[in-house]
Amino acid sequence: MEYMDFKKKDDREVLQLERFPLEKGELPVLHYPLLDACGMVKHCFTTRGGGASKGMFESLNLSFTRGDDEADVQENYARVASFFGTDKTQFVCSDQTHTTNVRRVGKEDAGYGVTRPRPYKDVDGLVTDEPGIILSTFYADCVPLFFVDPVHRAIGLSHSGWRGTVGRMGAVTLSVMQREFHTRPEDVLAAVGPSICQDCYEVSEDVADAFYKEFQGHEREILLEKGNGKYQLDLWKTNEIILREAGVIPEHLAVTNICTCCNSRLLFSHRASHGKRGNLGAFMQIHV
Repeated sequence: MEYMDFKKKDDREVLQLERFPLEKGELPVLHYPLLDACGMVKHCFTTRGGGASKGMFESLNLSFTRGDDEADVQENYARVASFFGTDKTQFVCSDQTHTTNVRRVGKEDAGYGVTRPRPYKDVDGLVTDEPGIILSTFYADCVPLFFVDPVHRAIGLSHSGWRGTVGRMGAVTLSVMQREFHTRPEDVLAAVGPSICQDCYEVSEDVADAFYKEFQGHEREILLEKGNGKYQLDLWKTNEIILREAGVIPEHLAVTNICTCCNSRLLFSHRASHGKRGNLGAFMQIHV
């Protein structure tokens, strides 16, 4: 796979591609210069490349539950761990069910979801202020949300599909960080990660109605009516609105211009593959 030809929705250089060298080959990952600049965190959003999985899971699938060989998935986690300079015991994984539940995690949670079973369910967001552990959430069109509080040295990572977005998952995550770490939204660096774009995301009238009700005054920004009860929904813009209204300032916010569905050869997309796919991962760690 060639990882220089992402189709972008505009010319902004929001994300950068890094080719991390492995013992055999390389691990291509995306990351945000905005988050890198604070010097506090290491983070990435994985691509399909650099892994051990085969067939429709080719090659860096990070899901244990979609039918892939477990040994290959474990190897994929080992390769991502090497990017962070650590091992698989430091991942702490979400248990995503399209909720707005956010869990504070620490060193005692290290390994949950990869090297030992999770004792929790229904968790779509994770926050921590402890260095070393790697917050881990998973995607194949839904929206990754990254949060870095450089003042109180805390981070958050949340999964926001349409249900999470209409539930304002970004604002919920900031609220949890404020409660747990005294985070102020105006200090936070935030990013909306690679996910499905408005051109690719057709939704039914009931979904559109939920967004019309929740985001009154922004209807024209986020929804395009196609007729016959179908709409095109802009999750990128909606999450930008959520974060701005929650207090994140414009210069602290990076919004993706890379669509998973437009780039399904390079990124897993549920919609493009009709469900025959693996999972991408969003990962973030406070420097030890």
